[in-house]
Amino acid sequence: MHLASTATTPAAPQRVGWRGWTALAVLMLPVLLASVDHTALNFALPQIALQLQPSSLQQLWMVDVYPLVLAGMLVTMGVMGDRFGRRRMLLIGATGFATISALAAFAPSAGWLIAARVGMGFFGAMLMPSTLSLIRSIFTDRNQRRLAIAIWAAAFSAGGALGPVVGGFLLAHFSWGSVFLLAVPVLIPLLILAPFLIPESRDPRPGRIDVLSILLSMATMVGVVYAIKEIAIEGLTAANVGLFAAGIALGALFVRRQLRSPQPLFDVRLFTVGMFSGALLVNLLSVVAFMGFEFFIAQHLQLVLGMTPLESAFALLPGVLAMMVAGLVVVPVSRRVSPRILLPITLGVAAVGYALIAFVAGNHALALPVAASILIGVGIGMTETISNELALSAAPAEKAGAASAVSETAYEVGAVLGTTILGGILTAMYRTGLDLPAGLPQDAADHARDTLAGALHAADQIAGPVGEALRAAAASAFDAGVTVTAVIGAAFVVLAAVVAAVTLGKSRASEKK
Repeated sequence: MHLASTATTPAAPQRVGWRGWTALAVLMLPVLLASVDHTALNFALPQIALQLQPSSLQQLWMVDVYPLVLAGMLVTMGVMGDRFGRRRMLLIGATGFATISALAAFAPSAGWLIAARVGMGFFGAMLMPSTLSLIRSIFTDRNQRRLAIAIWAAAFSAGGALGPVVGGFLLAHFSWGSVFLLAVPVLIPLLILAPFLIPESRDPRPGRIDVLSILLSMATMVGVVYAIKEIAIEGLTAANVGLFAAGIALGALFVRRQLRSPQPLFDVRLFTVGMFSGALLVNLLSVVAFMGFEFFIAQHLQLVLGMTPLESAFALLPGVLAMMVAGLVVVPVSRRVSPRILLPITLGVAAVGYALIAFVAGNHALALPVAASILIGVGIGMTETISNELALSAAPAEKAGAASAVSETAYEVGAVLGTTILGGILTAMYRTGLDLPAGLPQDAADHARDTLAGALHAADQIAGPVGEALRAAAASAFDAGVTVTAVIGAAFVVLAAVVAAVTLGKSRASEKK
């Protein structure tokens, strides 16, 4: 969850009536869609893998390319909204997102779906900054604005809770394309009502649009993340290391350009504020661990335990609801307890959840992944609420908009890296540990080595003793990979706890507001 402050509060704030609250309800539609879409896609992956038969790299890109493009364009779209109008950007983004989502629903190949996800990321980057900026401009009264932002945050969490259920229901009754078609009926009311209910808002003194900085930021993220993805799957090679180094070099050029520019695209000096940097790093590391967990848990429930998408959705629903409730409950606690004490505790709860996941291998009891999802949801939910509050409160008031943009970007980068690092390690461990039975046709062996879904599909096609042996070998290799991945996820959580204890000092978040 990422709260923003991108407009200047008027000298004489006025309280809004029913029209303002109705406008807020309309602005919640893209927020709900964004959070539902992400979690629902995780449940659709097994069906997509069976029908489109993507390679392991393509399967990772299906998940990663959307948040990668989204994160790379967030700051840019925020600048465009300031200059050309935030409501205008919201409407353009909603139109484009709904159109591309409809095309994704009927993707005939993995490449087509990945390309559609690129387009969804581009237009999706117009939605979230616009909703937050418009909330700030509509609710000028401080108390009303706080309530509106709290509702926005609750909608984001509620979408995460609804995502597995909605996705599971759709996948139980329709094809995987229904997950993408969901965007059309959700966004049409926004396109109809927004022009009448939501006033236009723009910055009267917008900064310049620096095309070179935009290109440098995008090239940095694509280069670094793609290199990490390749290293996780193929290991260290000269090409992968060179690509990673090139991404870092481009990032250094971006930072240098921002420091020298009188009107930077993003003020990198914010990172010199210790509380700000520490909170962002805690958030990033915790999101990496959480998204890695989401990547493999749906596959474990559906492909290893044999649950339907809807059954697996309900199995994980308590964990997502726990995450939503925990994020709200921790707010009054954070006003009384130092973050350097509170965050290690919340992260410790998540670490216990990962320890339970490590015992999933070879144990097909449903209670373990359900209990683990609750513990991880509670720990990460509290951590995200506190870390984002700290990041925004630690930044100077005049830079609150930039702080919220980089907070959202950190979340999206963490989502990419979580799937990339933990998903890549899981894929590598699965390939290494897969012991194929004798007598398996070469084509079936190739599919089995690529993904777990490919192995189970090949086992269904072959049937008989060889098919059953392949199914057992694939499940065993996958569970062994989950054990290693869970340990690494726990390591990320522990590292975040250390960062919190070292960097966040003794100040309470509420004292910085």
